[in-house]
Amino acid sequence: MRLGERVREIERDERLDPAASVLQRLADNVPEGRLRDLLHGVQLGHPLHPLSVQVPLGAWLSAVVLDLLPGDHRRSAHALVNAGLVFALPSSVSGIVDLADQHDRQKRVGVAHAAANGLGYALFGASSAARAADRHGWGRALALAGLGAVAVGGSLGGHLAYYRASGANSADYLVDRFPGDWSDIGTLDGFPEGGPPGRAEVDGTEVVVVRSGTTVHAALGTCTHAGAPLAEGSVADGCLRCPWHGSEFRVDDGSVVHGPATAGLEHLETSVVDGRVLVRLPASHA
Repeated sequence: MRLGERVREIERDERLDPAASVLQRLADNVPEGRLRDLLHGVQLGHPLHPLSVQVPLGAWLSAVVLDLLPGDHRRSAHALVNAGLVFALPSSVSGIVDLADQHDRQKRVGVAHAAANGLGYALFGASSAARAADRHGWGRALALAGLGAVAVGGSLGGHLAYYRASGANSADYLVDRFPGDWSDIGTLDGFPEGGPPGRAEVDGTEVVVVRSGTTVHAALGTCTHAGAPLAEGSVADGCLRCPWHGSEFRVDDGSVVHGPATAGLEHLETSVVDGRVLVRLPASHA
């Protein structure tokens, strides 16, 4: 059986749900707003967690490599182990916050991912303590074991990122399906004014429409975070709010205001001709 199929067994293991609930409560302690958006990676335009893990992983891998090289690299290796311990903490927080806005199957794999990385963290912590006590043989052995644990954790993280597309733009493919010419999506009066968003469809692709008088804003109607139908969301203060996880996007340009989404919506050009609403992709996509 392929490794990916074995990991799917973890996705179905409901015994992991209590641990997932604990991680959920930890994430809920992070207040909504700029800090939470920073941990999601809203300002970066993509998730922060995969980027932030490079620092502790790089430090720990470098420490193990130094341990295996000839010569006396004990001080440098110890410093790298400690650097990894420090930088792993904020990285783990960003991962927990991301995981809280996933579905149950992702959360279960996330629990296993966190457990493997937590074991790795504990082993590197023990390695640092052993090195501080001049027990460098134990320090090297514990670091090597820790690297193995975080490698398992990284594999599970790869499953989340690539097999289950956690953190990926769930609506990117829709751009390639959308026609390049103007498309008629209905009458102006057919869309609600000043209230909930309206829904239309172009060649099987959903479009979300927000109308204020004769001004119409439209975007591809799938949330970039987890694929929610945005026409089932709400509009307030010039923002379109996702009905599933609360991501907010500016109505006038589709940019992200608040996460967990990090990729903006594909905003569409609109035109009202003889009471009919026309939409198309911006000229930059032509």
